[in-house]
Amino acid sequence: MSVVSAPAKGAPRGTFWQSFGPGLIWAGTAIGLSHLVQATRAGAAMGFGLSGVILLALILKYPFFEFGPRYASATGMSLIEGYRRIGRWALWLYMTVVLGIAVITQTAIVLFTAFLFLYAFDLGWSTTAAAAFIYSLCGGLLAVGRFRALDIAIKVMLGLLAVSTIVAAVLVLPRTDFSTFSLAWPAAGTVSFGFLLALMGWMPSDIAASVYNSLWTLAKDRASGVRASVGIARLDFMVAYVGTGFLAFAFLLLGTGLMYGSGLEFSMDGAVFSTQLIDLYAQTIGEWIRPIIVVLALTTMFSTTLTVLDGFPRVIDRAITLIQVDDVAVTANRAAGRLYWISFVLLGVGVLLLLAFFRGNLTTMIDFATGLSFITGPILGYLNLRAVTSTDMPEEDRPGRAMRIFSYLGLVLLGSVAVAFLGSHLLSWL
Repeated sequence: MSVVSAPAKGAPRGTFWQSFGPGLIWAGTAIGLSHLVQATRAGAAMGFGLSGVILLALILKYPFFEFGPRYASATGMSLIEGYRRIGRWALWLYMTVVLGIAVITQTAIVLFTAFLFLYAFDLGWSTTAAAAFIYSLCGGLLAVGRFRALDIAIKVMLGLLAVSTIVAAVLVLPRTDFSTFSLAWPAAGTVSFGFLLALMGWMPSDIAASVYNSLWTLAKDRASGVRASVGIARLDFMVAYVGTGFLAFAFLLLGTGLMYGSGLEFSMDGAVFSTQLIDLYAQTIGEWIRPIIVVLALTTMFSTTLTVLDGFPRVIDRAITLIQVDDVAVTANRAAGRLYWISFVLLGVGVLLLLAFFRGNLTTMIDFATGLSFITGPILGYLNLRAVTSTDMPEEDRPGRAMRIFSYLGLVLLGSVAVAFLGSHLLSWL
């Protein structure tokens, strides 16, 4: 990816449609395993009994995701530069978190997508071969089309995803028991603490994705030749976030309508689990529905795969470059460079190696990745809050008093849950 300067600070501001897209790319990252796997499992296990947990995660995490496009559009820099301005320790802390979750997160996502790909096209390939093909396909798309290809592809895939999800949800409505609906925290013993943490960890996504969004906001500015105003960047994200929340409850409905109270459970075997929902739909509604659910599952996971495979190398490229030059003025206006592709390849090698040892137990891998994301989330949320309340931000673009108070409340609640989880595990080891 070549170095392309972002529009200057005095460049014309774009309209909503000129700047529309970074929020949807973020949504492509969010609407994946958290929805298709975790929300559906929640519905199968407790019906709508975990609605409150999902809603709580969506509400508490909102500010920390919104701070990404807010900071980028206000300063012309990504949150990576924001972390460096807090201090070198903040940048290194973020890099430690990213490197700790990158390979296992990508492995879980690529593996699930590979299972669906083999199922949809009835191929006799090995799982590793399918994963390598998907990884290479995403790499080719990003190499040829760069950010524009990512922008267009996500808009098309999310359009297909939205239509197929709504159709599926409408069809399962008559079978759905809404009497289980609850906004309360589930009573002790009804569901494991580990699953609750996993459900909230990627609902709607891990907070690390807020950094991707800040970089995608700047990339959209470079591609369009105009700068998004703070108001437009926030609106773009708000549209995507509301849609992501709506689809989370749609997948909760799918799990409730198809499996809750049926005595059936999702398989722990990855290959079976990845296609179980499709088979249940075909058995319940009829074979004619199978292509729609296949499209739903594939677009859900391929959009997530494409955005995550772009997001991790993009932040690693920016962070390492900033560590090397230690000058935010140099890195702020550059596109991803050679380090992007080095990171892309190395992460791909890590994914394929991990598949050789851990591919059988997909749900365990997903729970571990989402749980780790939840535990590290409050740390990254705090860094985001520090960045958008710093003097780097124009005063009029900083979050207001109510948003700041709400953000601190979110950090306390999310941090308390994470500490309680770690404490319970520590006690079990003693």
